[in-house]
Amino acid sequence: MNSLPRRRFLATTAGALAGLGDLGFISKLPRVSAAEAEIGPKMVRFRPEMEPLVKLLSETPRERLLEEVAARIKQGTTYQELLSAVFLAGVRDIQPRPVGFKFHAVLVINSAHLAAQAARDEDRWLPLFWAMDQYKGSQARNAQEGNWHLPPVEESKVPPSHKARAAFIEAMDAWDPAAADAAIAGFGRTAGANELFELFARFGARDFRHIGHKAIYVANSYRALNTIGWQHAEPVLRSLTYALMEHDGDNPSKRDAKEDHAGRRNKELAGKIRSEWLAGAPDDAAVSDMLATLRQANDDTAADKVVELLNRGVAPQSVWDGLFTGANELMMRAPGIRSLHAVTTTNALHYAWKMCAGDETRRWLLLQCASFIPGFRGEPGKGTEIDKFEPVAPQAAGPQALEEIFADVSRDKNAAAAKALSHLQSAGEGETFRDAAQRLIYLKGNDSHDYKFSSAALEDYAHVSPKWRDRFLAASVFYFKGSGSADSGLVRRTRAALGVTG
Repeated sequence: MNSLPRRRFLATTAGALAGLGDLGFISKLPRVSAAEAEIGPKMVRFRPEMEPLVKLLSETPRERLLEEVAARIKQGTTYQELLSAVFLAGVRDIQPRPVGFKFHAVLVINSAHLAAQAARDEDRWLPLFWAMDQYKGSQARNAQEGNWHLPPVEESKVPPSHKARAAFIEAMDAWDPAAADAAIAGFGRTAGANELFELFARFGARDFRHIGHKAIYVANSYRALNTIGWQHAEPVLRSLTYALMEHDGDNPSKRDAKEDHAGRRNKELAGKIRSEWLAGAPDDAAVSDMLATLRQANDDTAADKVVELLNRGVAPQSVWDGLFTGANELMMRAPGIRSLHAVTTTNALHYAWKMCAGDETRRWLLLQCASFIPGFRGEPGKGTEIDKFEPVAPQAAGPQALEEIFADVSRDKNAAAAKALSHLQSAGEGETFRDAAQRLIYLKGNDSHDYKFSSAALEDYAHVSPKWRDRFLAASVFYFKGSGSADSGLVRRTRAALGVTG
């Protein structure tokens, strides 16, 4: 079927998409435009203009928070202010160790913001309401587990600005959390955002502890600060530093732990990549070669394959195509938390690869991503191969095909993936498919991973080359929400908070 212009297609599918979830109750709140969502005593206190709203989130009981915030919004509190407050409240009130679990309330803020950016104006409040509720649940768990709070900086230990960068690197290399905390306070007060990110990208990707969450926190905190403003950076950088220093057992700088093996080996391996590596040519055969390697490789052989391909003249984009599709293939073979993090970690490392300027850092990050993916796979096994599964045409046509596909997501994900591939290849409406998938997350998502995975997969759809893009998106249905899933409890609570019945 011929592709329709996107505006016309959305208009013709309005009735069909309505069957995928009703969010009309959110219209009781002010609409949020795309421009508004784009923004630009023993506890840490925030800037005077932010502290009252953070305090409201922190001190209001979970069962009353939605009503309180809805009232504030009606009085003029903006999307930007609320996004900033939720992120900063989580940084202050939730211990970032272990990196994951209850700390997902912080890790997922950028994912919720990405979802809001992709939403229609009238839907943009829902991801933030969901993020607030996640924060309150994690805050309660934090209280049960010792009631940690980010403490004030020990100013007497902060190095002078001209020594802070070297002190921070030395402390991180030595896995010395107290020294690193003081050093990042000094370094963060004078360093530029890009300089900070490049260093944190290296420390966040240096080890494979906590299935990629360290790299995810680096990427998401940087992106969140770019949204809420770097005037809020110090507590965020301190929380991030504390998270990146987590490990079990003896000091990693004094032993050769398996979690650190790839990072150390790949520093040497990066030097074996040809100097013109960025000037390679796209190669679809190389994508298939990378995929085949990832199905059997360990962390060493996966990185070796990247070096081989780049030195053969293959473009980095084709290597990334192999990594993106290889990570998402794990979702088809064994859907679950571990394989999900292959996708979200690849998203974070690719973001870091795009944002970093240093050639050595970029080579190393690409190798690290390849080395990490086998760690999410477990033992090699049989299953669906993302480059070989066949499309199956939906019984319905046009807009109704979307309803059929997302109904199948709830009852037969293999059928949904095959139909999605057929629909995407024939209709060429990836953006409309993404709109429907995202809308179901707003309505039916009930876990931080629903937002983390969907935001990563839907963003990376645009980063995958056109030949592989439809297969990548079709494979994502294995962790999308189907139209047959129950509405989330938060949706019901939000309806009640806004006084909407039915």
